[in-house]
Amino acid sequence: MVRTAEDEWVIARLRSHGRALFWPTILLLVVSAAVGFAYGRLPEEWQNLAILGLAALIVLLGCAVPLFRWMSRTITITTERTILRSGVLVRTRQEIRHARVEEVVVRRGGLQVLFGTGDVLLDSGGAKSAVLRDVSSPKLVAKVIDELLDDLPDDDWYDDDDLPETSIR
Repeated sequence: MVRTAEDEWVIARLRSHGRALFWPTILLLVVSAAVGFAYGRLPEEWQNLAILGLAALIVLLGCAVPLFRWMSRTITITTERTILRSGVLVRTRQEIRHARVEEVVVRRGGLQVLFGTGDVLLDSGGAKSAVLRDVSSPKLVAKVIDELLDDLPDDDWYDDDDLPETSIR
């Protein structure tokens, strides 16, 4: 575990399942085979260079962009919060404090069951909830978050009588 703040420790760092890179990998293999077959067979040199340029564009858009998108999405679970980060050029960060989470739900579709993945929904009861998409071992992730929720101090650590009376005029 890594310590992030005085009383906060990193429990896990996750990414979505790597199967998101299956089709980009197949595309890379197909483009490589096609370039290996076609390069040098055309009569003009500019045509061969055009094949290389087209292949580079296809690899960039079909393989590199999905890879960077997958690598840029991370989930960090600490003892006090869950942090979701995403974005290649524009970074987005969403934090859900465990003290606000009311329910942890695991959802799994057909392919997710086959690959042992699933979505973990952190429901805060309000408008701000988070979905940990396509994580490996979603039941384990939900169990860890549930245990962290159980370790939180009770919300009733103060009495209503102890609060000062205020009025807004």
